[in-house]
Amino acid sequence: MNIRAQISMVFHLDKCIGCHTCSVACKNLWTEREGAEYMWWNNVETKPGTGYPALWEDQKKYRGGWEKKGGKLFLKQQGKLAALVNIFSNPFLPALDDYYEPWTYRYQDLFNAPKGDDQPTARPISMLTGKPMEIESGPNWDDDLGGSPLYAAHDPNLQALGEEERQQLFELERLAFFYLPRICNHCLNPSCLAACPAGAIYKRGEDGIVLVSQEKCRAWRMCVSGCPYKKVYYNWAAGKSEKCILCYPSVETGQAPACFHSCVGRIRYLGVLLYDADRIEEGAKAPEEKLVDFQRDLILDPFDCEVIARAQEDGIHDSMIEAAQRSPVYKWVKIFKLALPLHPEFRTLPMLFYVPSLLPVIGSVQRGTYEVVRDFFVSLDSARISIRYIAGLFAAGNDSIVTAAYKKLIASRIYQRAHKVRDISPDELKRALDEGQSTPEEMEAIFRLTSLATFEERFVIPAPAREEAIESRLDPFTHKTLAGFGFLRGTERRW
Repeated sequence: MNIRAQISMVFHLDKCIGCHTCSVACKNLWTEREGAEYMWWNNVETKPGTGYPALWEDQKKYRGGWEKKGGKLFLKQQGKLAALVNIFSNPFLPALDDYYEPWTYRYQDLFNAPKGDDQPTARPISMLTGKPMEIESGPNWDDDLGGSPLYAAHDPNLQALGEEERQQLFELERLAFFYLPRICNHCLNPSCLAACPAGAIYKRGEDGIVLVSQEKCRAWRMCVSGCPYKKVYYNWAAGKSEKCILCYPSVETGQAPACFHSCVGRIRYLGVLLYDADRIEEGAKAPEEKLVDFQRDLILDPFDCEVIARAQEDGIHDSMIEAAQRSPVYKWVKIFKLALPLHPEFRTLPMLFYVPSLLPVIGSVQRGTYEVVRDFFVSLDSARISIRYIAGLFAAGNDSIVTAAYKKLIASRIYQRAHKVRDISPDELKRALDEGQSTPEEMEAIFRLTSLATFEERFVIPAPAREEAIESRLDPFTHKTLAGFGFLRGTERRW
């Protein structure tokens, strides 16, 4: 056992209102400069939808992440020999059209226009060339299913659905969507790190944050293709790759990252997880239907005396252990088992988890009113967004894991309705708790963390321990000092 600490995140999708306040906060702080105009380290996508960059989930197109062949893991992008032979060629790199061409407006057209009968307008100007342009796309171009036939209908996750299910999803009476905020997942087995020929990407030993060394980066851009979530960007002005840094200057001073702090819906939680680095390779190689279970097993109990003793032996600071014990992320992921990783089949072991949004159910107009199915658990089979679609997003297609999470979410809703509205019978309440495999105590804990949690309960940020972390990182070839299998495969061992 080799215990490491990871600052991890949970996003509760039931509370996301798609306001993009998080994106604007991040943009103003980090990417409002030349060369970063098109970058959105934090973005919010409407699902179903193609996302940003367009079709980023289609790894047949971009070939990001890992794949298992013959019991071993390989980068989908290319092997070691191919990487050396084709080091000056990257056919899987997203083009600017896959993102969008950033623009501003020539406002002087408004101020300096001569008198006339027509209202002057400010023409859109490319922020890259300075020339007039036609606006054809943007980072949130298909928000709220805007242009569904062009965007939402091409969502790669819809491939798991039958033709009839796909058609029904876009019928006016069944139309539904939800929001998916995305930042870098700061994975345990990051493929962006493994794809970098220069070894410029590294995972911090003390907290697991993945960063790009601007000194070592040589602009090969293999990391952009290697990341299956497309959260590494190329700065055309600086000639360097950049990505979300989880606002580590703020985190090191006990403050929440900008997108977390500004979130209107309070959907975001941040905390520490302790995990067994010796099992990362095993977890990344797990069969697709068991990837979520293996990732949960990697996470260790911070209250276990043996885990605490071993963590101290492995150089984990006491502040990290204490933060792990108070972590809201540990509760969502390990105790409640409601938070799920995004596309675990990419095998990067992402450390950003999502509590899926409760699905709207199908109803009908009865006696002039819209009536929904009374049996909420049966409603899972008649939800307007298929369980199979959600499983494709968060469970590598394993419907049972998603169904179990939804049953507990539904049970928590019924539990609160029984106590607030009081129209649930004791038998109905007991059945709800049995279906959700939960207890009244857990229902209260879920409600507390969802709706009543204070700032300090949502963001449990450990005190910095930079001195201990730097001193402990001595040998780049031992599992004792580096956080994970991906680091070893990706840099020192490979090049």
